Amino acid sequence: MRHGDKINNLGRTASHRNALLINLTCQLFQHKHIVTTLAKAKALRPFVEPLITKSKENTTHQRRIVFSRLGDKNAVKELFDVISPKIASRPGGYTRVIKLGKRVGDNAELAMIELVDYNEIYGKGIGETAAPVKRTRRSGKGKKSTADTDNIQSKDEASAKRAKADAESAPKETVAEPAAELATSAKPSKKEVADDLTKIEGIGPKVSEALHEAGINSFVKLAESKAEDVKEILEKAEGNFNAQDPASWPEQAQLAAEGKWDELKELQDKLSAGK
Repeated sequence: MRHGDKINNLGRTASHRNALLINLTCQLFQHKHIVTTLAKAKALRPFVEPLITKSKENTTHQRRIVFSRLGDKNAVKELFDVISPKIASRPGGYTRVIKLGKRVGDNAELAMIELVDYNEIYGKGIGETAAPVKRTRRSGKGKKSTADTDNIQSKDEASAKRAKADAESAPKETVAEPAAELATSAKPSKKEVADDLTKIEGIGPKVSEALHEAGINSFVKLAESKAEDVKEILEKAEGNFNAQDPASWPEQAQLAAEGKWDELKELQDKLSAGK
C-alpha cells in the first residue's frame, strides 16, 4: 500500500525514474523549455529547482554537488555560467508548467515546462532594478524646514523665468493642424492595445504568438472569429498545434471582452485544455 507516498513513480523503478529526470533536466538547461507529458513535468519541478538554487552560490563545492546529481559537464556549465546570472534576483519558482492539451494517439496530457526568466512574453521587466527614491531632509514631525521650502520655491521661479525667456527668444513657428486631427492623435486607438490571450483556457504562449501574427490580438477579434478559421490559422503556423481545439475560444473571448471574469472562471472550470 502507498499510505502517505506522494511521489509519482511514473511507472518506473527508482533508478529508471532518476535517469529520466536527469535527462529532462539537462535538456531543460540547454533549451530553456521542453515539451513532455504533464506527469513528467510536475515530477521534474521538485527535482530541478533545488539544483537551480544551488547555482546561485557559484563555488567549486556547489558545482561538484550539482555534477554529482547530473553527471553532465555541459549542463553544469550552462547552469552556473548562463542561467544563474539570469535568475539571481528571483527567490524561487524558477520554472512554469503550461498545459498544451492532449496528444494525438495515446491521448496523454502534454505540458511545456520552461524557465520563467527566459519567457519572452511573461518575463519582461524581470531583473530590472528600480531607480532609488530621492529623499529630502525633513525637520520636525515629517515637515520640510522653512529654508528648504524657500530654496525650492526660488529654484522653481528661476527655472520658470528662464523657460519664459527662452520661449520669447525662440523663432515662432506656426503649424496649422485641424482640431479634429489633434483630438484623434491625442487619443490612442483601442485597437492598438493587445490583450493577453493566454487567459483563455487552452491558449499558451506559442499559440498566442501565432494568433498575434495572424492579426487576432484581442479578445474582441477572437470572439468574432470562427473556430474553423482559428483551427486553420494554427495548422498554417509554425509548430505542432494539432492537439488544440479552439471550439470554446470564441465563447471564452466574448466573456473576457465583456469583463465577465467570474463567468469565464466558471466556464473554464468545466473545460479541460479548452475543450
